[in-house]
Amino acid sequence: MAPDIDSRTSEARADERDLALRWSARLSLTPRILAVNIFALAMLAGGFFYLDSFRARIVDDKVEQAGREARLIAQAVAMTPPDDRNALVLRIANEAGLRIRLYDHSGRVRLDTKALGLHNIVLRDPDKDPWNQTAARILDAIIDTVAGADRAPQFRERALDKGLDWPDLATALRTGEASASVWRAPDRTPVITAAASYGPEGAVFTTDNAREITQTVRIERFRLGVVLAVVMGLSIFLSLFLARTIVRPLRRLARAAVRVRLGRAREVVVPRLPERRDEIGHLARSLSDMSQALRARIDATEAFAADLAHELKNPLASLRSAVDGLANVRDPELQERLLAIVRDDVHRLDRLISDISEASRLDAQLSRAKFESVDIVAMLDGLIAQRGERGIAREVRLRFDQPMGPIPRVMGEGARLERVFENLIDNAISFSPEGGLVTLSVATVDDRLEVRVEDEGPGVPEEAREAVFRRFHSVRPDAEAFGQHSGLGLAIARTIVEGHQGTIGVESREDRMRGARFFVRLPLVQPG
Repeated sequence: MAPDIDSRTSEARADERDLALRWSARLSLTPRILAVNIFALAMLAGGFFYLDSFRARIVDDKVEQAGREARLIAQAVAMTPPDDRNALVLRIANEAGLRIRLYDHSGRVRLDTKALGLHNIVLRDPDKDPWNQTAARILDAIIDTVAGADRAPQFRERALDKGLDWPDLATALRTGEASASVWRAPDRTPVITAAASYGPEGAVFTTDNAREITQTVRIERFRLGVVLAVVMGLSIFLSLFLARTIVRPLRRLARAAVRVRLGRAREVVVPRLPERRDEIGHLARSLSDMSQALRARIDATEAFAADLAHELKNPLASLRSAVDGLANVRDPELQERLLAIVRDDVHRLDRLISDISEASRLDAQLSRAKFESVDIVAMLDGLIAQRGERGIAREVRLRFDQPMGPIPRVMGEGARLERVFENLIDNAISFSPEGGLVTLSVATVDDRLEVRVEDEGPGVPEEAREAVFRRFHSVRPDAEAFGQHSGLGLAIARTIVEGHQGTIGVESREDRMRGARFFVRLPLVQPG
């Protein structure tokens, strides 16, 4: 028995390890479901940070474009006579949305579209912007900080004669190559400057406040935020709905299980949730069936205890009377009769306790039994031979109608099945008349093996055919002395047969002769 217990314990521990939750064991299902869904949404929220790389690519393209524009403007200025340059530069600056300045090699401004009256590049004062623009700038700063975006230097105007302080202009005048840079306006929008040499006279310097880049990013971020908000709201709603459909029935089942554990099984109604066809519905119905089986087991145990107390009272009362009488009786013959009563009562109690002990252990022993292939025909042959050697009371005859062909085997525990047929044979012999015949036969019916035990006794009334299998139900022949049977033989037989997934019952004989026919049906050994 110990190895069985140890193996079950090790299997239970393995299941516990397999089902254990290492990190979320202390959280209920509702926050777990919410956490999983919100984590998925957090991955979607990463799109906000993807917008930073999107903005960086746009700015890089804009810087490259500004360098090309500066070169083209420089070429146009170089090809235009000095007197016509003002009109040309104004027209280009107006169409391209740029502030254009021409510097000489000393860094002094020779032409400025702003001085010519074109004010198309005006940096906004953040302190004068409405609240929504302020909120947008704060959000920009937060996302840039979290994403670790590179921060462009602050844009500050240079004096008119300090053109060489512009890095792009100094590079263009020194190398003759175009150069462009990105700056940050006070309202966090990018300012792109570019410079290109137009010959020995000097260089072109352009300024562009690329607000459209910030506007594009903010528009995309707003759209993503709306989608994220809608999805998050829907996800939270569905998560709570899912948690409600899972957690609430589980809590109800847990409360019912606690009440069963506290010993109030008769009052507990475990919800079966018949409308649910998922795992929780299966669990609810399994728990309900388990509680009903437990209730039936408790009722059977209590009924067994009550019947046991009743059965023990009779021999104990008789034994007490006999013992009390021995103390007062002096007649040797009467004393011998009282001693005979004591011996009979002690024998009856011993047999009753032995049968009760076996009946109470049967379920547990059958659940651990290892079934093997059993030849029922050979078993019945042996039982009849043993019974004939011991002798049979009242000259009752035993006959075994051997089957014509081979009979398949059954799976079971041989010693237990022997006990079933011994009980049935004993029962048939005890009810048989003087010189009566008890017939045993074996046949296959569908996928089961059927064993029949027929006698020529008084038979069993139809209304009592279920009662004879109850514990302590003992209707004995008139010629039999009281107390020879415990009333557990057929109950033990039924327990053993049902433990083998079989059935046992009693019915009238097919030949219409007087007597009863008990039958046992057992599943055959499956081929393969």
